[in-house]
Amino acid sequence: MATIGNDSPSNDLRGAYFCTDHRHFLFTMTGVATLKIVSGGQTGVDRGALAAALDGGAPCGGWCPENRIAEDGVIPLHFPLQELRGGTYRGRTLKNVLDSDGTLIIFNRVLTGGSKLTVDFCEQRKKPYCLIDATEFSTQYSIKQLTNFLRDRKILTLNVAGPRASNWENGEEHTYNLITELLKSVRA
Repeated sequence: MATIGNDSPSNDLRGAYFCTDHRHFLFTMTGVATLKIVSGGQTGVDRGALAAALDGGAPCGGWCPENRIAEDGVIPLHFPLQELRGGTYRGRTLKNVLDSDGTLIIFNRVLTGGSKLTVDFCEQRKKPYCLIDATEFSTQYSIKQLTNFLRDRKILTLNVAGPRASNWENGEEHTYNLITELLKSVRA
């Protein structure tokens, strides 16, 4: 499934950003002040994004549920997240969508659970988002797609969402590598 630019192939994915025309990828994002990465702190994709930002010296943060709950217990304190008072996973997801300029959803074949909810929130609130199926795209191709998305939508705060570790064993590692390379790309 692919279209060029901001149009999507169906009404179900209105607002999504798909790019397949390589002519649109011949640039680097010079002059970008600093890209901030936000996420909800859940295991898997969320933590991979936050860890890459911390290791890469990029600003990061986001909202997490009250008491820093996650599927493995408590979100480690080294992740600079704000607890959403009375907040649940759903509330945290919405707050991160609203407080960001755009959202990256990394997934593994099928959008389900919180990843699908994130897309729904983006569509309902008319917030830009980029979908990356890790089984379909190489890291290099994904970086090109993402830099185009960031540039065209003028995104300086990027919410990163995707499956928790119990739903995608390699999600944290894949996301860490992708966000690490993205941060290098936007600083080039």
